Amino acid sequence: MSEADVPGRLAALAEPNRFRIVELLRSGPRSVGGIVTALGLAQPQVSRHLRILGEADLVEAHRQAQQRIYRLRAQSFRGLDAWFATFS
Repeated sequence: MSEADVPGRLAALAEPNRFRIVELLRSGPRSVGGIVTALGLAQPQVSRHLRILGEADLVEAHRQAQQRIYRLRAQSFRGLDAWFATFS
């Protein structure tokens, strides 16, 4: 991960609902509907947050029948971890 990626990823995580989505996905992949149900947010709102998280390379999706299943991109979080480690 380049240092140029860090601000965008941190900005994506700074929004509380996006942070909640990331926390939810820590337990494993979920469909948009599963995220909507678990967090009590509207589907368009969840989709918008997932798009932003995807643009920040923090989540990725694959199609399963008619659903899109989202999961965290562990490599991106390892990159953030490595960046944070430079402060110690």
